Amino acid sequence: MRALKDILYKVTINAVVGSTVVDINAIHFDSRNVSKNDAFVAIKGNLVDGHQFIDKAIEKGAIAIVCELLPDNLENGITYIEVENAARALAYMASNYYESPSENLKLIGVTGTNGKTTVATLLYQLFKKAGFKVGLLSTVKIMVDDTEHKATHTTPDSLTINKYLREMSNEGVEFCFMEVSSHGIHQFRTAGLHFEGGIFTNLTHDHLDYHNTFAEYRDVKKSFFDNLPESAFALVNVDDKNGLVMLQNTKASKYTYALKTYADYKVQILENEFSGLLLKINEQEVWTRLIGNFNAYNILAIYGTADLLGLEKHEILKLISSLESVSGRFQYLISDEKITAIVDYAHTPDALKNVLETINSIRTKNEELITVVGCGGDRDKTKRPTMGNIASALSTKVIITSDNPRSEVAETIISDIEKGVEPQNAKKVVSIVDRKQAIKTACQLARPNDIILIAGKGHETYQEIKGERFDFDDYKIVKELLKQLQK
Repeated sequence: MRALKDILYKVTINAVVGSTVVDINAIHFDSRNVSKNDAFVAIKGNLVDGHQFIDKAIEKGAIAIVCELLPDNLENGITYIEVENAARALAYMASNYYESPSENLKLIGVTGTNGKTTVATLLYQLFKKAGFKVGLLSTVKIMVDDTEHKATHTTPDSLTINKYLREMSNEGVEFCFMEVSSHGIHQFRTAGLHFEGGIFTNLTHDHLDYHNTFAEYRDVKKSFFDNLPESAFALVNVDDKNGLVMLQNTKASKYTYALKTYADYKVQILENEFSGLLLKINEQEVWTRLIGNFNAYNILAIYGTADLLGLEKHEILKLISSLESVSGRFQYLISDEKITAIVDYAHTPDALKNVLETINSIRTKNEELITVVGCGGDRDKTKRPTMGNIASALSTKVIITSDNPRSEVAETIISDIEKGVEPQNAKKVVSIVDRKQAIKTACQLARPNDIILIAGKGHETYQEIKGERFDFDDYKIVKELLKQLQK
């Protein structure tokens, strides 16, 4: 248990009704989880307002209510804390409740549209190989050194973040690498955390269903760097024009990386093949099993971060050469019939373009490039035609299919994607609603040496349709289908 007055440290409070000298068993923002002597934080979400569940939380045993608007009827024996922003208050309360675990290790945040998972996961791999105890908070999974936990969001809620950071601290973890999404920043899930460093990968068209404008999306990312302490470092990709924007108001030490422009960390691609990349990083050569220009950027971000965290440069290069690709990020297999199947999480126009351009830069052009692509429902609709345009322009054949339709009709999403296909590319394109059938068709169309790209879902092992989740793993399915076709 923790004293309420201690849990409220650094929280901006407008009013208090009752006593803060009470002990709190746990903190919750979901009234269904409340038990006796808990604190309930009423957060105004996009779909649900937690203030509607204050009475329910009290019925279940809450003795402290943190809210932005005090209820009309106040219960005797209950402490009410009126705050300026309940989501921000929750983040500070979570940090205080778990005794500021982010200060006991070196926490590195990775933000940007594409590359967050790859950079965070590969940094976890590298520091593990270097002999450290390491933590990971990512879209794919949460790792407390060697113990794996399932991830549900790119950036978990602040209670979950601090819970796992406390577990990491207790296990002696020295470094933790964390994906920091724009949603997470905007919803104050990272408030109250002490970051040792921040990495910016890139900024492209995404999440405009949530942020409304690109400028707002950019500024939310920028606020992460604005709030870094003087003791931290900020490492940004300056080949992206928004890289320098991220550094404008940061108090952190500023560092840059790039392929094309002058930077503190520079990389040159010497060889780019399906077997990997030969790179020259700051005049030192290194071979990596990762593929493509976008992974050259990711490797450079990893190199720069490891250097800034004190690892020896030659040791970093040695470790980079042993890194393995991340699940669902340009994950590929080659069948007995010499058909290459690539599964990638590319779900934004820029990511899809990068993957297709990478494949086209490697292939001989004597083989077909068959792309299976869709877009998620209940998400940014404006990118759908662009995805269709890119896929059809850069592939020899395209199968447009469903991704995670969620509450939308899959055929409507597919129609939106088709609108971006230019007339000269229309003959390349076919639409198949059922995703497994679409992948099967791609496998049937493929001949020896052809390449199949299955884009959009990557590491995900489910499909979400009308509120239900069904088992669906692109990599397992294409592997199984190619094996069947060989019989």
